[in-house]
Amino acid sequence: MNRVLGNKAVIAVFVLPALALFVLLEVVPLFATGYYSLFDYNGIGSRTWIGLQNYINLFLKDQYFFRALGNSFILAGASVLIQLPLSLILAMVLASGVRGEQAFRNIYFLPVIISSMVIGQLWMRIFNSDGMFNALLGVFGNNNHTAWLAQASTAFLCTIVPAVWQYIGHHMLILYAGIKSIPNDYYEAAKIDGATGPRAAIHITLPLLMPVIKMCVVFALVGSLRSFDLVYIMTKGGPSHASELPATLMYSSLFERGQYGYGSAEAFFIVLECLIFTFIVNRVFRKYEENASMV
Repeated sequence: MNRVLGNKAVIAVFVLPALALFVLLEVVPLFATGYYSLFDYNGIGSRTWIGLQNYINLFLKDQYFFRALGNSFILAGASVLIQLPLSLILAMVLASGVRGEQAFRNIYFLPVIISSMVIGQLWMRIFNSDGMFNALLGVFGNNNHTAWLAQASTAFLCTIVPAVWQYIGHHMLILYAGIKSIPNDYYEAAKIDGATGPRAAIHITLPLLMPVIKMCVVFALVGSLRSFDLVYIMTKGGPSHASELPATLMYSSLFERGQYGYGSAEAFFIVLECLIFTFIVNRVFRKYEENASMV
């Protein structure tokens, strides 16, 4: 068996089908998108070469682009600074061996497997003028009938809440698995030195968990920067483009206005943005991962 697995030809036989699918479904569409972004093209007729003009228009003439970009950064910040800490706390609590650990783990993960369409419709009703949020405010004496998703000042903030809530369980499960994979010998040795509870978490769990935390940060950032479904379901980028994201602008350009070349430029920008932030995260976490390997 070892001789077969050590044969490079055999390895290639197993790897090539997956590689071919990856190239066909990921790499080719990516380069095609970059190619079409250099044209004035409506998706049907002839193409007119305009070079980088679509990108120039995106940065200099699109009045909604920087608002959408700012919104995506706010969503990314909420994901990293709110979603991930909550996920880490839940993972640590569950991994400590609480009663009903498996049941709680399944409950927290449940929103991840529910369709974004269902979650969007649910939270739309919560933020309606006669929804649960206003009813909760009424309990504290603040009686109003504000339609929160119809207000330009609050619409995007309302979409952040379900976006952060939905994937807490996703990151929690990844971090939980990472904590469970840490050998118990480290904690036993720390216990002898008097490091238990929070001290053990700070000096043992977190350093050894850094590669997993880095992966969760990448997932959270990339997911936020290319986020589309919840915002589109709840507000469609409105009102008055207040909750636009780069992906909702891309959808409008491609499928509502028929600007295939311009929409491709927006799509390609999202890909480049995700790659840049992934590179930055890898650089930032490199030092922490080196320290973790020395523990």
